[in-house]
Amino acid sequence: MNCPHCSSAHTTRLQRTTDLGYAMYRCKACYRTCNERTGTPFNFIEVPTDIVFQVLVCRFRYKLSFRDIAEFFLLRGFEFTHETVRDWEERFASIFAQQLRAKRKGKVGKIWFVDETYIRVKGRWCYLYRGIDENGNLVDVRLSEKRDMAAAKAFFAGAHEVVEQSPQRVVTDGLSSYPRAIHE
Repeated sequence: MNCPHCSSAHTTRLQRTTDLGYAMYRCKACYRTCNERTGTPFNFIEVPTDIVFQVLVCRFRYKLSFRDIAEFFLLRGFEFTHETVRDWEERFASIFAQQLRAKRKGKVGKIWFVDETYIRVKGRWCYLYRGIDENGNLVDVRLSEKRDMAAAKAFFAGAHEVVEQSPQRVVTDGLSSYPRAIHE
């Protein structure tokens, strides 16, 4: 492990660990100690990283409120407030999304079902484009103000970038811009 303070590769692993069980290291160049989470966004959080991600799963997948999540984890022995959950969502949602996208690459089915719906977001009407594979896994989503060729192209370009593969077949609701967007 490289030292997060001076970037030296001369570190030694210490016998002790942190309270959360992370290995500790001492740098031979700057004589500072660090652990596996030093220098990461999770450095000063007092719960394990996997618990933070479980909190985010509860928030995004099950749409639980901040207070419900805090109460849910209190029953499991982790004590933090609803404001902590809000802070974690703000700080780590992008990291969480990146990890989900990385796991999804190359694991999406060959048949995509694509549809768009008209929804209200923050008082404005928008089109939500959504693609799902034959196994029910989410391919990608995109919010657009317009329902046109450019929006359809942007959706398929984004979906292709996320999963890094093209579908063998795309099932749609018959929107006229889909066939051209798929071929381009």
